[in-house]
Amino acid sequence: MKLFRLLSCAVVFLLVAAGTAAAGQTSLRAADPSVLRVGSTYVAVQSSGGGIVARQATSPDGLASAPARRIWSDSSGRGEVWAPEIVTDGGRFYVYFSAGTGAAHRMYVISSAVADSGYTAETQLALPDGKWAIDGTMFTFGGQRWFVWSGWAGDTNVEQNLYIARMSTPTTPTGGRYIISQPRESWERVVGTPFINEAPAAIKDPNGQLHITYSANGSWSDQYCIAEVRLRAGGDPTYVWDWYKSNGCLFGSHRETMMAGWDPTLYVDGPGSHSFVLLNGDIATSPPAGPKFPLMFHAVPKGTPYSWANRYWYTGTFCWWGSTTYHRANVPGATTDTGWGLKFFE
Repeated sequence: MKLFRLLSCAVVFLLVAAGTAAAGQTSLRAADPSVLRVGSTYVAVQSSGGGIVARQATSPDGLASAPARRIWSDSSGRGEVWAPEIVTDGGRFYVYFSAGTGAAHRMYVISSAVADSGYTAETQLALPDGKWAIDGTMFTFGGQRWFVWSGWAGDTNVEQNLYIARMSTPTTPTGGRYIISQPRESWERVVGTPFINEAPAAIKDPNGQLHITYSANGSWSDQYCIAEVRLRAGGDPTYVWDWYKSNGCLFGSHRETMMAGWDPTLYVDGPGSHSFVLLNGDIATSPPAGPKFPLMFHAVPKGTPYSWANRYWYTGTFCWWGSTTYHRANVPGATTDTGWGLKFFE
């Protein structure tokens, strides 16, 4: 059965590598897609014009041309609005986003019973330690709500780490913040400073293990790429050494930073911030092994100067890749961990 799963994913890979599938560039010139499926409707949120808009369509490809309905405006002058993330909990929609200027960026949340209207005023999340925070999102794993985000250890912009904290409700963090990843590997320090781990996205593999994918290297560079940390079977999400990091980028445009066995992109440069398009945005609905499933990410078309202004939303796919071993050294615990990995396709 595992061989079949690997082969079905490999067939997708070979078709893309042979050039039979074109890159799924949409007409939406924007960054940081967040998309989920509710029944047969796909819902996306995007920062736009000092606020947040929502779109709904019958397919991921249709989101770019769908009407953009404003669901929140920065009437309080919060500042730059970045990377809204839409999730559901208890039949209600929650949109998490960062706002601020410079070192003032913090995480906020709004909620509604309807995907594209009726949202509450923003509330700042009282994240542990109260430091600079962006790119946060909530998910449920092991019967517990969790919040994961990118932030600073202190009050200066030295590096961006990934942190996790428990949530007692969708708007209430509880307990401490725990680091789960720092940009310390050579392949994620090609571009700095600062060196970054950002744009985390949670997903659960066919064995029930938790994965947090993220973007590494500067978003201002075509070295931007997607990597991951995988929680070992039975591991504690708050214990950093229970997380194993991929040994290179899993989705990127430079071969020298790719993990062995993973190939660089053909059509785009710097694929980064991304969204697993899951039913209700719930990682309990993560896909089984074998088939490919919808993905949205932002990138810059190859042959186009790399800049924030030239980023587009792309539709793509992903699938699980079995027997993927991650190696590490000079840290507590086992030096290797084998489990499911991820393959991404344009």
